[in-house]
Amino acid sequence: MVSKRPATVDDYIAACPPPVQPVLQKIRATVARAAPDAQELISYRMPAFAQNGILIYFAAFKSHIGVFPPFAGDAKLMKALMPYLGPKGNLKFPLSEPMPYGLIERIVRLKVKQNLAKAGARGTHGPR
Repeated sequence: MVSKRPATVDDYIAACPPPVQPVLQKIRATVARAAPDAQELISYRMPAFAQNGILIYFAAFKSHIGVFPPFAGDAKLMKALMPYLGPKGNLKFPLSEPMPYGLIERIVRLKVKQNLAKAGARGTHGPR
């Protein structure tokens, strides 16, 4: 949806159609609340948050918000995400339906735990 390479998440959101901007801002706030120590960045031309590795990417498309990468590790959460599973396990949240911000928060909290466990297994905590 964004045609030129954004330098910041603010740039990305500003380049999206006005009706989508509040949704993206609320996703951004949801992720920041779930992972207050995460770094906000642009990666693969999308907003992303990283803490001991990537937690989440999100992007606006014509009819949905895409959330990447695929998630695993919590059967109850995976069951709740089933209606949104797209190709390769990525998530597609239709813009025509209420955005499931609570699910996005659960995804981020799971990824924070998973990334921390991986960092601990490697014996490093890497960039936060």
